[in-house]
Amino acid sequence: MVSNEFAIAIMAAGKGTRLKSKHPKVLHEIGGRALLLYVIAAAETAVTPDHIYCIIGHESERVKAAVAATGVKFVLQPEQRGTGHAMQMLKADFELSGAPLPKHLLVLSGDVPLIRPETIAAVRDTHLREHAAMTILTAVPTDPTGYGRVLRANPNKPEVTAIVEQKALTPDQLSAPEINSGIYCFETQALFSKLDALNTNNAHGEFYLTDIAAMLVAERKRVVAVKANNVDEVLGANTIAEMMHLDAAMRLATARNLMAAGVTIFRPETCVIDSAVTIGPDTVIEPYVQLLGSTNIGSDSRIRSYSVIQNCTIGNNVTVLNGCVFDDSSVADNAILGPYARLRPESHIGEGAHIGNFVETKKTTIGKGSKANHLSYLGDAVIGAGVNIGAGTITCNYDGVLKHRTTIGDGAFVGSDSNLVAPINIGAGSYIAAGSSITEDVPDGALALGRSRQTNKPGWVAARKAAKQKA
Repeated sequence: MVSNEFAIAIMAAGKGTRLKSKHPKVLHEIGGRALLLYVIAAAETAVTPDHIYCIIGHESERVKAAVAATGVKFVLQPEQRGTGHAMQMLKADFELSGAPLPKHLLVLSGDVPLIRPETIAAVRDTHLREHAAMTILTAVPTDPTGYGRVLRANPNKPEVTAIVEQKALTPDQLSAPEINSGIYCFETQALFSKLDALNTNNAHGEFYLTDIAAMLVAERKRVVAVKANNVDEVLGANTIAEMMHLDAAMRLATARNLMAAGVTIFRPETCVIDSAVTIGPDTVIEPYVQLLGSTNIGSDSRIRSYSVIQNCTIGNNVTVLNGCVFDDSSVADNAILGPYARLRPESHIGEGAHIGNFVETKKTTIGKGSKANHLSYLGDAVIGAGVNIGAGTITCNYDGVLKHRTTIGDGAFVGSDSNLVAPINIGAGSYIAAGSSITEDVPDGALALGRSRQTNKPGWVAARKAAKQKA
């Protein structure tokens, strides 16, 4: 679209009473992102962000903060008095700012996240081709109950005679199949000239944008409709159940797109894969896996069941065994992790490294080919290449006030059940004897022991039993 001819308004002011939630409706998430962010992304395929106006009201500051990075503009609707009132606020904003009016205005709903760029383009193209004052996007669901209906004089022609809300339908109109999606394109001057004539004589006592259609028809201006190809993309989310329906549809579409690109996903209906996730070809995702946020997985990897991975980068030919939980971390090529490994934020696992069962890392870098295969906690550490971390090793990184770093050089061997009390440096090629508590730096190539000398007392058990019997 030519920027000075088109603008897009997104209605995002509502509370969403039927959700029974204290949070703004448009900030509820499906597919791992807020509803409003999907609508903005679709709008940005049509116009630049500075020509997108989000009309916000309920918890406006939260909504603004959540989407401010997109660069869109905001218009405040302090009282939510209906869709027509939202347009009145937009008109007032233009008048106050003195900004030039766009020739055409597309109106989207902030709670309709599946709207496709192709559908927005179809509304635009129909609007221009028909020289319409108002163009309405419609759909034909299996059950239209609860939706406003779009009435046509001739079902085979685009002209619309009226939009009637569900509560205002006559008995003869109840069977009308075509619903109003709440998505429109207007000739801006035609819309703005009618806004002051709206009234609240309706069941909800609100200003309805849909009443504009009847006003324009009465003046013999063209009001036309175009049907969406897929009803799901125009359905909003008025209840949690409806939102989960949209979530399921989006996640299934995401899984299908990934499979079409060469990813194997066993039982995709059991997996939770966010819309921003990317996966390379020949990677296998087993049932009951969750891939969340901006996770990126390379090729030829395998993620086994019950693993949860969020905002992570996973390389090629990586094996993630069952039940692992990763957050905000990275794993290089050919690494093997799990089962039941935990990567907390800022963990970086090197190429070919092994992180085994019940090993937890936090803000730690593991070098190439290093291994920590069993029952260890590695926090605030930098571990070199080719290091072996024995079972039960702990980097004691917290002194009760501050966190401290442990550094382990290349090729070091840390025996089982060792406590490394940070801040501390373990030299390259050094050995830490099993069961040691190490509190001082260890030079390269040294053996460090930090434990009491073993004492054996022959006959102690028999003597103890005899003493108990006398007692």
